[in-house]
Amino acid sequence: MKKTLSFFLKTIVCLFIFGGLVLSMSSCGDSSPKATKSADGKLSGSITISGAFALYPLAVKWSEEFQKLNPNVRIDLSAGGAGKGMTDVLANVVDLGMVSREVYAPELEKGALPFASAKDAVVITINADNPLAQELMKYGISKETATKIWITGEYTTWGQVLGTDNKTPIHVYTRSDACGAAETFAMWMDKKQEDLLGTAVFGDPGLASAIQADKLGIGFNNIGYAYDEKSRKPNIGLLVCPVDSNNDDVIDTEEYFYDTKDDFIAAVAADKYPSPPARDLYLVSHGVPTNVAVVEFLRFVLTDGQQYNVPVGYISLSEDKLQKGLDLLNN
Repeated sequence: MKKTLSFFLKTIVCLFIFGGLVLSMSSCGDSSPKATKSADGKLSGSITISGAFALYPLAVKWSEEFQKLNPNVRIDLSAGGAGKGMTDVLANVVDLGMVSREVYAPELEKGALPFASAKDAVVITINADNPLAQELMKYGISKETATKIWITGEYTTWGQVLGTDNKTPIHVYTRSDACGAAETFAMWMDKKQEDLLGTAVFGDPGLASAIQADKLGIGFNNIGYAYDEKSRKPNIGLLVCPVDSNNDDVIDTEEYFYDTKDDFIAAVAADKYPSPPARDLYLVSHGVPTNVAVVEFLRFVLTDGQQYNVPVGYISLSEDKLQKGLDLLNN
């Protein structure tokens, strides 16, 4: 009886271990096709995407429109930060990673293949009820001032930011997750994300909420989380603080374009906003994709899908950048 029970238990354990191995292999991508294309051109299959909060709203729109054309294709989409998107795609956990920063050389060496798909920007956000909001909107924040807030920690009061003796403290926030927004924002100050000071908060929505809840807070957000999609104005409780690009300690007429999302998008497209923190957004595959549904989805994003960029609150890319992506798919 004991031998029989022992054999039974060992069998169960072996099946469990073997089953777990099979599931792990399946979830990391196997050699079987995930999608098919019938003789009449109809697609069926699945696509998995994860990554940057910055690209998530537009990726949702692309997915919805692509599925209208291809109702038999399932798209699983999740946001978790650019770092997660890159990690997932290089580990073959997903087909595409959403990445809101430039792809690093070590990632390219591991097979990361970036497709520039849209453009947006990171903006400085403050609480709408900040007692010094009027002055901050008038004088803005320069690159030098931002450096003294987020990098050196030299500025700890709003008076220092405005050049007055006001002792009201600044509550500085940054991102806790590896993300393109923080990396791009730090690049504006010639630094990296790990150099940023402040209370660390997970995710774009989380950082926006933290500023909305703190009258003395200052942070940064992708425009998709700084502005309301319907009203096109800053989200309730937030103000987008202007950047003093020419360092003359005042926001000139040419530097003020923050009242609505549409005004800001037009300014980024016209290169009136510094880059960084304006940046390209990427869909990244692990090598040239072989899943036919992924190929067709990327082809859609780089062609017909571009018509949705501006309405959702992003900037379309130049024809040259889009063609580079299409050439990768055609090779």
